[in-house]
Amino acid sequence: MFEIMGKMVHAQRKRIHPYKFNMWVAMGSIVMMFAGFTSAYLVMQSRSTWQSFELPEVFWFSTAVILVSSGTIQWAYRSFKAHNMGRYKMLITVTAVLGLVFLASQTTGFAELYERGLKLDWNVSVALLYIIAGAHMLHVLGGVVALLIIFIRAYRRKVRSYDPIPIEVVATYWHFVDVLWIYLYVFFLWIR
Repeated sequence: MFEIMGKMVHAQRKRIHPYKFNMWVAMGSIVMMFAGFTSAYLVMQSRSTWQSFELPEVFWFSTAVILVSSGTIQWAYRSFKAHNMGRYKMLITVTAVLGLVFLASQTTGFAELYERGLKLDWNVSVALLYIIAGAHMLHVLGGVVALLIIFIRAYRRKVRSYDPIPIEVVATYWHFVDVLWIYLYVFFLWIR
């Protein structure tokens, strides 16, 4: 009987936390959506009206910013697990600020495209770029909101429970949107 109970407890430990499971399902859905977007981009490229354009240089900066933010959130997660709340708070703050800097630099890049005359109605290639990158920016904004929630929780009260699951879920999502941007940026550079 004790052997059966031991196996049940061991099986429960191996189960994935519902928050993590939901995050992985959401990320799978997002991957499918962006795979569809980039596939549509490739298919539409064969049109006779397709026009190429240069991406703004600020996108290099935004790529560097999002990569650094991936490092800061990972460091914040490790700090939380080590119960170093001072470092955790500082790193969550830095990550949230870097997320906002990323969004601001993306907005600057699209403003530059607009100033060059590349408007949403200009061509299907530009429209798809705006749609794909805009959808990514919305996902990053969702990540920034999640970062702000754990930021507020970190400063609002004294931590009584060092449950790392919420921070791990936010960090996983943040890494995901980072990798997604790198994929999209390389795709746009390659496909030109």
